[in-house]
Amino acid sequence: MRLIVTRPAAQAAPWVAALRAAGVDAVALPLIGIAPVDDAAPLQRAWGALASYALVMFVSANAVQHFFAARPADAAWPPGTLAGSPGPGTSAALRAAGVGDALVEPAPDAPAFDSEALWARLQSRDWTGRRALIVRGEDGRDWLAQVLRARGAAVDFVAAYRRCAPAPDADGRALLAAAQAQPAGHAWLFSSSEAVARLRALAPAADWAAALALATHGRIADAARAAGFGRVVAVGPQPAAVAAALAAAQADAGRDSDRAAPGPSIQSTRP
Repeated sequence: MRLIVTRPAAQAAPWVAALRAAGVDAVALPLIGIAPVDDAAPLQRAWGALASYALVMFVSANAVQHFFAARPADAAWPPGTLAGSPGPGTSAALRAAGVGDALVEPAPDAPAFDSEALWARLQSRDWTGRRALIVRGEDGRDWLAQVLRARGAAVDFVAAYRRCAPAPDADGRALLAAAQAQPAGHAWLFSSSEAVARLRALAPAADWAAALALATHGRIADAARAAGFGRVVAVGPQPAAVAAALAAAQADAGRDSDRAAPGPSIQSTRP
C-alpha cells in the first residue's frame, strides 16, 4: 500500500525519507502550503516585547521556524519566558532554535499532542496578571487563549506565517488520479484538517470508502470520516508510529480478506 504524505513540502520531504527508511512506500503530495506573512513588523514588535511574556506558545514547527526567522540579530530568548509546545515536532524545532530549559511540552505519554496536553503541564501555575503570546498562522484555535484568560492572563496573538493552497504538479496530479482509481491501494497521512478540506476541493467526486486515512489527531480523524474515508486510524505524530500503524492496518485488512474469501472447493474422486 502506498502512503501519501500531505504535509507542507518542506516537512513532507524528511517524513517521506524517514518512512521509506522504515520500509514504507511513501510519497509526498503537499496539500497545504506555508509562506511568510506579508508584513513582518508585528513579529519584530513581538521579539522586542518577548521578555514581558510569561509564556510564548507555538502552535507548530512552522510557527517556530517563521518566528525565529524574524529574530533580530542581537536577540536572545529571555530567561524568564516559557516556550510552549503542543507536540514532538514543535518541541524539536524549539530545541533546534535554542530555547533550552524554557521549553514546556506535553508529557511523553499524553493521550494526544495538542493545546490541551500542553495545558496539563501549565495549569498548576498562577496566571493572574501574566501575559502570554500565541504564535500561529493567520488564524487557528482559540482554546488555550480562552483557558488562560479565564485564569486571569492577558493573551496576544501574532501571525508568523500564512497558509496557501499549492497546485499539484504533473507528478502530483498523476498520484491523485492513481489514488482515486485504486483507493484501496493507497493510504493518506493527514496532519491537518485543512489538508483534508483541500483534498475534497481537489477531488470533489472521489469515493474514498475503500481508502485508509491515518490522522495525527482526533479532530483530523473526524474530518477524514466526514470526507468519506472508510477506514480512519489515529496515529502518533512520529514516522515510526505512522509506519507501525500502517503495518497494523494492512495486516488487519489482510485478515479481513482471508475471512471473506470462499473456502476451497472439494470435488469427488469417485468414478
